Amino acid sequence: MHEFIETPDDVLAVTVSGRITGEDLDAMIERLEQAFDGHKKVHVFVETRSLDAIELRGLASYLPRALPMFAKLHRFGRVAVVADQTWVQVAARVESAVLPGISYRTFEPSQREAALAWVMNDG
Repeated sequence: MHEFIETPDDVLAVTVSGRITGEDLDAMIERLEQAFDGHKKVHVFVETRSLDAIELRGLASYLPRALPMFAKLHRFGRVAVVADQTWVQVAARVESAVLPGISYRTFEPSQREAALAWVMNDG
């Protein structure tokens, strides 16, 4: 499940929890594409709450839309991941190491507001 957080157009902010479906992934990619259409840099805030699974059948339709994002890596600005599960924090740190040109930080749930402020360049 996903829920978008109201932010400026150059920030994609979303909370995900439980099971992530193909529909969730499509909605997030669509929102990201819209942000790239209007801005040179796009910032991302992702808050995870007790993720259970990502539906594998949803990945088939997601990948063709997600792969072109690799050509836009230079257009990502700040990325904040707020996670309540250690495996998500570790995965985010690995992703950060693989994508060194992006300003990427992980946060504990108690740091949520600071993370959102950092992504929106208020902190």
